[in-house]
Formats: sequence, structure tokens, C-alpha cells
Amino acid sequence: MVKKNILIIVVLAFLMSHSTWAQERFLTKADRKYQEYSFSPAIDIYKKVLDKGYVSAELLKNLGNSYYFNADYKEAADTYKRLLKDYKTEIGPEYYFRYSQSLKSLGDYEASQELMDQFSQMTSGDLRAGFFKQEKDYLEEIKKNSGRYEIKPFEYNTTYSEFAPSYYKKGLIFSSDRDTGNLAKYRHTWNSKDFLDLYKVNSDSIDNNRVTKLGDDINTRLHESTSVVTNDGKHLYFTRNNFKDGKYITDENGIIRLKLLRATLVDGVWSNIEELPFNSDSYSTAHPAFSPDGKTLYFASDMPGSLGQSDIFRVSLYADGMFGTPENLGNTINTEARETFPFITSDNVMYFSSDGHPGLGGLDVFATKIESGKYNGAVMNVGEPVNSKMDDFTFIFSEDTRKGYFASNRDEGLGADDIYSFVETEPLKLVCDQSVSGTVRDKITNEVLVGATVKVIDEDNQELLTTVTDSDGKYNLSIDCNRGNFVRALMQGYVPSEEYLGKSDGKPNIIDFYLERDQVTAGFGDDLAKLLQLSTIYFDFDKYNIRKDSEIEVEKVIAAMEKYPSLKIKVNSHTDSRGRDAYNLWLSQKRAEATVQYMISKGIAEDRLKGEGFGETKLINKCENGVRCSAKEHEKNRRSEFIILE
Repeated sequence: MVKKNILIIVVLAFLMSHSTWAQERFLTKADRKYQEYSFSPAIDIYKKVLDKGYVSAELLKNLGNSYYFNADYKEAADTYKRLLKDYKTEIGPEYYFRYSQSLKSLGDYEASQELMDQFSQMTSGDLRAGFFKQEKDYLEEIKKNSGRYEIKPFEYNTTYSEFAPSYYKKGLIFSSDRDTGNLAKYRHTWNSKDFLDLYKVNSDSIDNNRVTKLGDDINTRLHESTSVVTNDGKHLYFTRNNFKDGKYITDENGIIRLKLLRATLVDGVWSNIEELPFNSDSYSTAHPAFSPDGKTLYFASDMPGSLGQSDIFRVSLYADGMFGTPENLGNTINTEARETFPFITSDNVMYFSSDGHPGLGGLDVFATKIESGKYNGAVMNVGEPVNSKMDDFTFIFSEDTRKGYFASNRDEGLGADDIYSFVETEPLKLVCDQSVSGTVRDKITNEVLVGATVKVIDEDNQELLTTVTDSDGKYNLSIDCNRGNFVRALMQGYVPSEEYLGKSDGKPNIIDFYLERDQVTAGFGDDLAKLLQLSTIYFDFDKYNIRKDSEIEVEKVIAAMEKYPSLKIKVNSHTDSRGRDAYNLWLSQKRAEATVQYMISKGIAEDRLKGEGFGETKLINKCENGVRCSAKEHEKNRRSEFIILE
């Protein structure tokens, strides 16, 4: 009996070990498919392993990501939910982000928002978290931009995939997997769909209303998609899987990367296909677009220097057909997620798709204005109905006709991806003009500063605008309130002053500047009254009390002494030449003492002040004894000066 029990135990142990070995073998195969981006077969294997009762954090991560990158957001959300419930301590913030995005695509914005709050708390310096914090009310902002398009399905859609429209002559080139003649072995294992080819429609009179494939030199048994034709019509740039001599090329992980190629039109046929020099077997380059002048090529890539899963880059194209060095467009455009499918209009507006900027779910279409070759303008979601809860991408637009096309995998479509045409009924306001005005004054005297310079400086310290104050010390200018700006006031002899204005709703803003004098311009023996541009401190004839109009000027001196506690001054008072010399000397001394006493009464310490009267010994004009002068001319000599001692 004991032997029989031992035998049963041994058999059970063998069966269990065999079962475990089988599960591990399945998982190894699934993981290999996942690492090769073969998400569709990976999903099938992971589900089989789950059905057998085997589960782990790694399995749920890979299964959730496979669903996510296949745009199956319902299954992705369910998988991420289980992952967070059972393995919360074994996952990083990226899974919170993808779970949030998946819920957003299902319309559950409240739960999505909660997850983004957690994601923001877990990350430091993540651009997506930063955008989310800045635009907490992003749904309201998207709502404001919505309703500006009238869309309808592209008449050449099928039950397969159509996307990536690009302008060609009077028609379009687009990508599709509609060719059902492809053998099953040529189906792409990312989503188990047929491989894509490039087609044209309405591009030639003989092809009107007929969809035709581009030539065999262009289309292969792998993917061809996202194209653009140069302004002169001589070259076609397009995306293709890494393919050479009839064979596909993989990187060290077995992944078939994407590459950009250029074809030349020869006798009406696209031929002489060549790779672009910045392609690589180690990373992807895809989705070409040109600047209006054709001198800059834009594309998406995960090449070294990328911030996220794919970034948008630019590269210069020279007249001889050579290329410069690719440049990343920076972190106003690119995030740690996906930025892709760029398109630039004739007015230098760049449209692109992203799931890193706040959107409605999946990939959304965004727009930004390129100013002076800079990419730091506001990035705005174009709103519904172009954007939806699903993936919306490959947006193209003509500003001349206000018409365009885009693609989406939204549920109401005919195929897996569908092209939609649209008419823009109201332009997207990408530049927010905000009026900024004010006055520039001396901080101590409150005098307006005429001819002061006021500049607008962007966050990269680049000067955008400049103006000068008018005869009333006033300025007025307009800034782009979709981005942060510094408004800076400058005047010779003064310390510059500036204020930062962040993104705003565009309401007019008033900024008054009060500039401080540069302290190095004042020294021993200088007349503070002149440095402060004071009006002359006048006294009435034969009197030494300070007049009301002069009190204002003395107050400015007091303000200067309060600001600079180490400042000591001597009040020099003078009279005109009328009256006896001795009396004038006495009168001027009384005026000096009256001025000093006034300042003491206002809180200035007595040991910081001196006063001396000079009578008529220091006249500033010709009005000496015996010279006939007007009352106004005599008044100029009845004055006080404020001489700096320390």
C-alpha cells in the first residue's frame, strides 16, 4: 500500500512538473512574441496560460500592454485593473498612465482622472504629469475647441483599414490592407491584419473615381504607409518595414523596424528607391511631412535622444538632396508617450497625434503654431468630432480650401481604420492675443519715465517684442497668452524690472513698473534733487515755510532716505537777490532749517540731516543786485538742494 501511494505521489509530481514546464514553455514563447511586437499571437498565448490558472505580474503587464498597443482599450483596462488590484507593489507609474488612458477611451473620465492624480504623485518631472497639472480642466478646454469641423466618411473606405491620407496632384495617396489576395503568412503579427500597401485615387484623369495601387517598386509584401510627395512632384517619401533584397531585417531583439525611403518619378513611374541616411536597423523612422518651403523634413522616431516611445524630429533637406542632422522638437511637443504623424500647413501650423498631451482617449490630434523656427507655442487639442475616445491620427489640412482628411479607429467606422474627410467651419485660435499695458515710473519719485524700453521675452530668453513709453510714460503691447512670457522694463540709469505672465485666458492685463535708480550713479556731492528728477523746491517771497507744492518733492527725498538707510544729506537753501544780503543769509538758513525739520517730522533721523543757508551768494541766473528780472526769474533762485554726504 505504501509503495502504491509513493507511486501516485511520484506520478502527480511528474504531472505537475510537466504542467509547470508546459506553462513556462508557453510563457517563453508569448514573451518572445511580445518582445517582437507580435502582439496578436502574444495575446492568444497569454490568454491560454491564464485559462490554465497561471498568473503573474509580468504576464498581466505584457497582456495589458499587448491590448493597449493594439488599441483594444476595453481588454487593456480590464487587465490593468486586475494588475493594480493584485500586484500593486510590483508595478511602476507607467501602468497607471496606460490604465488611465484606457479608461478615458471607454469614456470613464472620472476614474481616469483619479489614476492620473496618482500618476502625477508618483512621478517627478514627467512631462505628461506636468501637462495634466497645468490643464486640470482640459476637458473644458477641449470642449471650447470642439464643434469646428463637419466630417463624413471617405467614400473609398472598405471593411479593411484605410489611413494615412496625403495630398497627391488633385487626389490622395493613402495606405490600406484591402488587398485580400495576401497570403496568411504575410499578415502582420502586431494585429493579425494584412500588410499595408500604398494606393492612389483621383490623382490622374484616367484614374478618376478609381483606386489603384502604386507600382511594385513601392509596394512589397511588408508594410508601406504614410507618404508625402515633394512640392515639385519629383520625389515620394514613404514609410516601409526594414526590408532588403526580398528579406526583412530585424534588430538585435528580433523587431522589424520602420524606415523612411525616397522614390524618384522617372517616366511616370516611382523608382530608384533609396533609404534616407539617418535610418537605422536599431530604431524606427516613419511618417514623413515637409515644411511649406520643402526645406525641412519632419518625421517620427524612437532614435537616441527621444523623450518617449516616439518623438517628432526635423531634419534639413539641402538643394543637392543631402540631409542635415535630425533634431528633436523638444519637450513642448514631445512627451514620454507617443507623438507621431506630423503634418505642416502652408501657414506653419503643425498638426500631430499624441497620447501624452491631455486628450479624449487614445491618440488625439493636436495643433501648434511654428513661430520663427521655434516649437514652444501652445499645443491645443483640436476637439471633437475630429478627436474621439479612440485613436485619431494622420490629419492633413489645406488652409486654402479649409478642407482636409484624417483617420480613426472609432467604433462607428466601416473597417479597422477609416479615413474621414472634413470641412473646418471655424479656425482654431492658436495665437491668443492678450493686451498688456501700463506705466513706467521712478520708484522713489513716482515720476513717469518717458522713452523707457519695454520688452517681451519668452521662456528661452529670446526677445519677441519691444516698445517704448510715450510722453505720459505709458506703453501698450500684445502678447501670446498661450505661453509664458516675461515683460521687462528698462531705462538707462535704472535697474531693469520684469514680471512673468503665464498662460492665461487672454483678458487684458495692466502692469505698472516702478524702476529703482542704479545706486552707482549717485555719490558724494551729487544733488539728490537732480538724480531724482525733482521739481525745484521753491519758497514764497520773504517766507521760509515749505509750500504745499514743494511738500510733494520733499516727500520723494524722504522716500529715498527711507529706502537707503545709510544715505545722509545736506540741505542747501538759497534766496534771490532782493533784500539786504545779511537778511537773505538769515532767511536762507531758516529755509534750510525748515526743510530739515519737516523731514525730521516725517521720521528721518536728525543725525542723517544737515542744513545750511547761502543767501544770495549762489544765484543760478543773472538776477543779481541792480539787474531787472521778472518774478519768475527771481523765483528760480529761491530753492533748496539736497547734497549727498554719504
